[in-house]
Amino acid sequence: MNINHLIIFVKNPELGKVKTRLAKTIGDEKALYIYKLLLEQTFQVTLPVLAEKKLYYSEYVQNMDQFNDLVYEKHIQSGDGLGDRMYNAIKHSFAEWADKVVLIGSDCFELNSGIIEEAFKALEECDYVLGPAKDGGYYLIGMKELNLEIFQNKEWSSENVFLDTLLDIKNQEKSHYLLPTLSDVDAEEDLGDLRGYIEE
Repeated sequence: MNINHLIIFVKNPELGKVKTRLAKTIGDEKALYIYKLLLEQTFQVTLPVLAEKKLYYSEYVQNMDQFNDLVYEKHIQSGDGLGDRMYNAIKHSFAEWADKVVLIGSDCFELNSGIIEEAFKALEECDYVLGPAKDGGYYLIGMKELNLEIFQNKEWSSENVFLDTLLDIKNQEKSHYLLPTLSDVDAEEDLGDLRGYIEE
């Protein structure tokens, strides 16, 4: 029996500490509201997925939030940078005998359960799966074995992250599968359908 682990990275929703680029144009309160909507969306799309769900908070574990404590195993992200934090979370899952690990963030309003399930299915045939983001990063990464290299020497939050990661995978002569390109919500121009929630 395959053991699937779904890792979800979230930030603790605190005023002035989330969606800082977005807050520069719409204000801290609206940015926090948008992020809470993104968290709720993340909950809705991950709940139906058949996998062990590992939720990693940025600062501290929040109990009794929308992520049911009985469904989501809760942790705190650890590491010096984003690459270290993702690597450490994935390493923990493989140490718990996971066969396939998929990691997502909480910034992609367009993500749905079907895409996450597609990622797990793709890992039956491929070594890696990536969900490219329109800003040059990725909203999802999945793998069947631990690989430190693909998390090293990356300029996170830059437009080259996806291509640099894909290049690492190709240089190792590993197979990969690409999911649809989606938009992360980082700045006001990324809001799309979310804009209606903050316009009066």
